[in-house]
Amino acid sequence: MKKALLNVDYTNDFVASDGALTCGKPGQDIENEIVRITEDFISNGDFVVFAIDLHKEGDELHPETKLFPPHNLEDTSGRLLYGDLQRVFNEQQSNANVYWMDKTRYSAFAGTNLEIKLRECGITEVHIVGVCTDICVLHTAVDAYNRGYKIVIHGSAVASFNQAGHEWALGHFKDSIGAEVR
Repeated sequence: MKKALLNVDYTNDFVASDGALTCGKPGQDIENEIVRITEDFISNGDFVVFAIDLHKEGDELHPETKLFPPHNLEDTSGRLLYGDLQRVFNEQQSNANVYWMDKTRYSAFAGTNLEIKLRECGITEVHIVGVCTDICVLHTAVDAYNRGYKIVIHGSAVASFNQAGHEWALGHFKDSIGAEVR
């Protein structure tokens, strides 16, 4: 079974203390685990996707504009990967198995070529890390389920600014979409 790691939205705006839509300490506390898992996947030759939120300043038509303050704006430091994960990406960005993908909706599958890339690589199992557990990680996992992938959520490598939502999502992964939560 070929597997891929989907590294969802682990950026400065979602994790740094001064991020525009930060989950703060819960997101910062998972940095070492996200870096470790990412480096393990890369060293094993597995496909690693950085699925990163992208917004344009002043986009009044985007549905998130009414829900959240501006975040992950194009060409800002808020879109850089948080902490040591940026180093990992910088070192590996020329690796054919490392793929940066902009996304404009919660799910990494919505309006992107993610499924095409995964199918081209023969991927049948997706592992998911990142933020926020109950928003982008959740919607990505549900879309992976609907596309028939085996799903593994790394519970020690996901976080949210909403602890109740985080806990609910972890249960939902197991109970409603049959994901393995490690």
